[in-house]
Amino acid sequence: MSLTLARLQQLKRQAGGNAPANESPRPSGPGIDELRRHLRRRVPVESTFVRAPSHDRAVPGEEIAPGLRLLETTLPFAPSSEWIDGRFDRREPLHASQLLFFDTETTGLAGGSGTRAFMIGAADWHGGALRIRQLVLTAMSGEAAMLDAFRQWLRPEHVLVSYNGKCYDAPLLATRYRLSRMPNPLAELGHVDLLYPTRRRYRGRWENCRLATIERRALDVVREDDLPGSEAPAAWLSYLRGGSAHNLRRVLAHNDRDVATLAQLLLHLSELSVREADCPVPAEDGMAVPL
Repeated sequence: MSLTLARLQQLKRQAGGNAPANESPRPSGPGIDELRRHLRRRVPVESTFVRAPSHDRAVPGEEIAPGLRLLETTLPFAPSSEWIDGRFDRREPLHASQLLFFDTETTGLAGGSGTRAFMIGAADWHGGALRIRQLVLTAMSGEAAMLDAFRQWLRPEHVLVSYNGKCYDAPLLATRYRLSRMPNPLAELGHVDLLYPTRRRYRGRWENCRLATIERRALDVVREDDLPGSEAPAAWLSYLRGGSAHNLRRVLAHNDRDVATLAQLLLHLSELSVREADCPVPAEDGMAVPL
């Protein structure tokens, strides 16, 4: 009996030192020790009872109506002449001050009454620079105010400039104006859709005629950290549901770049057509003209 008791005491000392007989030996090792240190870290008392900080909800610009913000920037970029040759689109010369470049960001590509524009970007040459104005909805209720604000930017002498806007952006806005019981201010305006002259010049030369491709190939512009347009609807809907504004700001940056590119592309196509008209031998289609 004494030998058995001595043996039990020896095993007890090897397993856990002076631990009580009814307590299991503590496991040890590098991983376990790290876990213990982690569990011992002091947690601030307030973190147990106070909710974590909310997502970043900052949307740039000025709130001009409930649920609507306006962002305005300028780029030191203007045409060398106030008259721009319009033969690239089979038109008479265009006056720079009458051009309004525009692009929308929408909730989908299907169109129809269920699709709405949550952002409208527009650019014009103003005061020797390219002025870019953007309207962005931060609530569904701001749509009527957005449509009215865009209407006030338009003048009877304006010529709209877009990329696939004749088939998509303009009809979509016409639908939204109709559903909001407002007259459509785009209906009587001239419209230069740069998709068509771009296709005539570059179709079959590059992989496609998407604006991003033309921007990279013809204008030698490569965007950094650009949010694809296909992700714009999710960015806006996530914000409406209380999510972060980070990707919505990236949509604003994407839209800003789009309308600036329209101005660059129009001058590029115009200068190529002038060069070809002045030269006995047509200039190479793929040549990018510095702007």
